Amino acid sequence: MTETIQLTLETNTLVRILSLSFLCFILSMLITPIYTSLAYRGKWWKKQRSDAWAGGEATVYKKLHAAKHKRNIPTMAGLIFVSSITITTVIFNLDRSQTWLPLAGMVFSGCIGLLDDWINIRGGGKGVAGMRSKIKFTLHSLVALVGGWWFWAKLDVNSIHVPWLNQVTLGIFVVVLFWFVVIATANAVNISDGLDGLAGGLLVSSFTVYSVITAIQGKYALAAFCASVVGALLSYTWFNIHPARFFMGDVGSFALGTALGIIAMQTDTIFVLPIIGLVYVAETGSVIINRISKKLRNGKKVFLSSPIHHHFEAIGWPETKITMRFWILGQVFGVIGLMLYLLGRI
Repeated sequence: MTETIQLTLETNTLVRILSLSFLCFILSMLITPIYTSLAYRGKWWKKQRSDAWAGGEATVYKKLHAAKHKRNIPTMAGLIFVSSITITTVIFNLDRSQTWLPLAGMVFSGCIGLLDDWINIRGGGKGVAGMRSKIKFTLHSLVALVGGWWFWAKLDVNSIHVPWLNQVTLGIFVVVLFWFVVIATANAVNISDGLDGLAGGLLVSSFTVYSVITAIQGKYALAAFCASVVGALLSYTWFNIHPARFFMGDVGSFALGTALGIIAMQTDTIFVLPIIGLVYVAETGSVIINRISKKLRNGKKVFLSSPIHHHFEAIGWPETKITMRFWILGQVFGVIGLMLYLLGRI
């Protein structure tokens, strides 16, 4: 009798998690025509960047993407999934200990990204159109530090799990670690958002893995939040695959990158996160390598263009081929990260 009751409870919980994911998918599908109408009417076109991530002029990037930017593709489509996730969570899945923090981080970081995108659309001048990097970094750091303080003071977390050392107490310095993880993850996701469908597909894999991890930990509200993100992203990616109807913009990449970093802190899996998100790490690493190489080797680069997905474009790979292979890598390393997490629990 007890086993039957337990099985029923687990089944009901799973159905609820999947239902919220499906609800987010449907809600995003309904919001998409509204966004599309506003975006095309308002000419929310994404401006082509002229500065390279690794510094200097982005000559290779401009050559590869000149035709795409002539199509006038709107940005800020992250508004679609940020809105649907927020509505679903506030109405059906608001939990002080589990979903308040990732929801707040997603929304406030999304607002910073939205402002950056709006300046990109309406602003003028040369170089990368958008908010000044120092201002954006300061605003995002403020969000991360406030989130870190809540994590430490309100959720009463002051330690992290370190492989082979078990729990290591950090005290208030957990706020600094929280800041670093959130900033690094958000920027890594942002850097990976460079090809049609790429970031959307990678994030689907990452949040799917974290929906499993959170469910294993018994954090069912957080699992439902992750599943909601997956549902909303599947709707977005439906329209974002090549040739993209729209781009998520910084409002999307910063919002979900921040949420992903926060969830890694909440699940105490910051050492597993780089494995689950190894594609993000590789993308960011290629930018860092090129930047260092240009400084130390008189302007010479290791990669033809960075992030590394542009390098593969430059050597002749079709955009769809790069996207699909990166998706596969994201799924493979997501599974490896999940296995490492499970082995660490033994």
